[in-house]
Amino acid sequence: MKNDDQPVGRVLSRREALALMGAAGAAVLAACAPGQSGTGQPTGEPTQAPSSVPTLSPSSLPTQASPLATAVTSPSCVVRPEMTEGPYFVDEQLNRSDIRSEPSDGSVKEGVPLALVFLVSQVTGNACSPLAGATVDVWHCDAQGIYSGVSDQALGFDTVGQKFLRGYQVTDENGVARFSTIFPGWYTGRTVHIHFKIRTTTASNQSYEFTSQLYVDDALTDQVHAQEPYAGKGRRDTTNDTDMHYQNGGDQMLLALAEANGGYIATFDIGLDLSDTDTGQPDSFQQPGGGPP
Repeated sequence: MKNDDQPVGRVLSRREALALMGAAGAAVLAACAPGQSGTGQPTGEPTQAPSSVPTLSPSSLPTQASPLATAVTSPSCVVRPEMTEGPYFVDEQLNRSDIRSEPSDGSVKEGVPLALVFLVSQVTGNACSPLAGATVDVWHCDAQGIYSGVSDQALGFDTVGQKFLRGYQVTDENGVARFSTIFPGWYTGRTVHIHFKIRTTTASNQSYEFTSQLYVDDALTDQVHAQEPYAGKGRRDTTNDTDMHYQNGGDQMLLALAEANGGYIATFDIGLDLSDTDTGQPDSFQQPGGGPP
């Protein structure tokens, strides 16, 4: 059984981030995450989405040749809190950018399109550089609050053998991994969220993982969930402010969503410090808290 309290990554401390800010200067400031300053404190000023975005309709998906490949290339050193993996991670080894479909029958999950772009960087000394070759896994529930590949008697679903809304991408030379998915639904006890995991190896060939969750502004969620296929499920019972995991740093994991071609697009920056893993120092930072995944 998975231990949801097991440390699986490390993020920079505020002191380390400040040191990097002093060395990297304006270049790092420009690459800071939506809603954050270089010190890791919320600023309330979202980063603008790329001016050129992929078409988000099911018939035309973002690919490695998308304009996003060149629109998002600035490395970023960003303080991020780790959060629980939860019980719904399934290592399907499903390498795909569009995670909306169910491979067994080709059906596509309905929902408001969402293009999600990760910009992954590595902290080396006093600088940040794009981290190529890292595996980024994404998984989340559908518009009705159901995950694929698992059985949950409490929530009343059994989707073992299915793989919708799951997949991974390997970061390119710019540290970029992109996904086509849908805006998530909700289920009892949790606010709307998206799980992700970044896996790579260090210079000494040690395995490294960082796992956390992404969140969305409550007002936007209410707007999206007023539409079908979300509306039929009714009003959600948990918001960001009342979600026990969000309270452990979720404001630093908020996506800055921009409207694009009938859906939304968001770019998420994260910097990983792999050095302590090689030197034998503690390599994890775990936020406390249990409860629903």
